[in-house]
Amino acid sequence: MPFSLSPTSVLRDPRGVALLLAATLTTMANATISPALAGLEMRFADHPQVELLTRLLVPAPSISVVLFAPFVGILADKFGRRVLLLAGVILFVLSGLAGVVLPDLNSIFASRLMMGIAVALIMTAQTALIGDYFEGDQRQQLMGLQISARNFGGFVAIFLAGLLASIAPQYAFLLYGMAAFFLPLMWRVITDPQRLSAGLHAANAAAMPTPVSGWQWVLFGMILLQLLTSMFFFVMPTQLPFFLQSLGLDAALATGNALGALTISGGIAALLYARLHKKIGAAGTLGLGYLFMGSGFLVLAFSQSFWLAVVGAIFVGWGFASVMPNFVAIALKVTPAQHRGRAGGFLTMSVFLGQIISPFASMAIIDEIGFSGLYGVLALILATFAVVSVTRAVLSRKGKVALAN
Repeated sequence: MPFSLSPTSVLRDPRGVALLLAATLTTMANATISPALAGLEMRFADHPQVELLTRLLVPAPSISVVLFAPFVGILADKFGRRVLLLAGVILFVLSGLAGVVLPDLNSIFASRLMMGIAVALIMTAQTALIGDYFEGDQRQQLMGLQISARNFGGFVAIFLAGLLASIAPQYAFLLYGMAAFFLPLMWRVITDPQRLSAGLHAANAAAMPTPVSGWQWVLFGMILLQLLTSMFFFVMPTQLPFFLQSLGLDAALATGNALGALTISGGIAALLYARLHKKIGAAGTLGLGYLFMGSGFLVLAFSQSFWLAVVGAIFVGWGFASVMPNFVAIALKVTPAQHRGRAGGFLTMSVFLGQIISPFASMAIIDEIGFSGLYGVLALILATFAVVSVTRAVLSRKGKVALAN
């Protein structure tokens, strides 16, 4: 039977496709140049701080995102999402391709900071536009698909960057030029939703959804929970290589395979998110996702072999991809339309702030209780999150049954 899209699939909407393409860029920003780091270190070996700067090239965009995303959110609410998204993609292309021709490490590092501003523009505008364009099942579907797009897109991008870097390290930056091919579609289909005048807004106030009471606190909770979840997950790419090395394995080969399995697992889980959310709701999906993440870290805590570590990585990847779409989905549901840009800015900031904090926090714990202790602590915290989420889901379901009767 030939493949066909359901009538309600967001992939039938060009705007949904454009937003998914934008989602792939946010993953490409950091990890794409990883295969080129060793070559760049050799190329600029005469730089007095070459070891530090080459390693900072990967997280550099995250620093700019944390600093600028909240302000970008304000701009998105004031001036619209379209101009910010298009400007972000153009800046993404220019700052990315700059790495091919820039002559020194300092200027390349500066270009990476500029890429962070591009990512802040793209992610903030994209998040707000998802809330503007889609509702209900379609919104859940798109949230899952964008996580899947980031996973599979990142996997392909790193592979291609590795091939380009094998020719010359600076060629890895050529991959950022792919974003230029996304611009025509985005330019054509991305528009700002019609803004209501003051009079029209008053006339239609009764027809508009009533804002959720205390929506600011719900939004703050989602921002905090997303920050913590990102911080826990980022232990995988930052500490897994050293953990596998401590087991006597080839760190580069073993890490590549384990993180590859994690990425594919997460991509598959994200594809199933919308269907799962429809059956068990946001709280149930959060509980199941945290259960998988906690189980993965528990497996890692007792892991003494490569294959057991891969199993743990698969569980963590599956759980993380099941959890992450919920934060934006819940935030967009409760946040009034006129504040979605700000919400998108702070949600974007929380992801990258968690990534920045993660290495420092995890290293401090490892110094005290080792890798197994770190993984055990994370498993315990995530198990607590799972219990709270599942309890909330059960109570919510009982409440609905009681109302129905």
